[in-house]
Amino acid sequence: MATVELRFSALPEHVRTARLVAAAVARRAGVDEAVLDEVRLAVGEACSRAVGLHQSVGISAPVKVALIEEEKQFSIEVGDEAPHATPRGDTPGGEQDVEADVEEDEMGLAVISGLVDDVKVTTGKDGGLIRMTWPTAPPSAAVL
Repeated sequence: MATVELRFSALPEHVRTARLVAAAVARRAGVDEAVLDEVRLAVGEACSRAVGLHQSVGISAPVKVALIEEEKQFSIEVGDEAPHATPRGDTPGGEQDVEADVEEDEMGLAVISGLVDDVKVTTGKDGGLIRMTWPTAPPSAAVL
């Protein structure tokens, strides 16, 4: 299992770099060319969401991206350290802040879910993680 890790300051201008790196690593891992635009868009959305969450609560920690190549699949994990609403609604800020954050999260996650068939989202008071997975094609045999 090969993994590429990327960390960047929570600034919107770094999202483009994360998208380009993700597409390049996905191509090398064997993700179908027809799906690479979806990879780029999904990573851009996930990273933009993480940047927005960090900026909204003043977190200076970097956004973390892991690009994981496994035997028959390629996964991308985008992690943030922003506190997310828990079932009891425990997050910093007022009730209106929680509602706005939840609404923004739902919109971003809906876009990602529309682009990626296999998405897992985990959130909590210490941050969140979006794991997106695509199938890979087996390496083609060289023709002699």
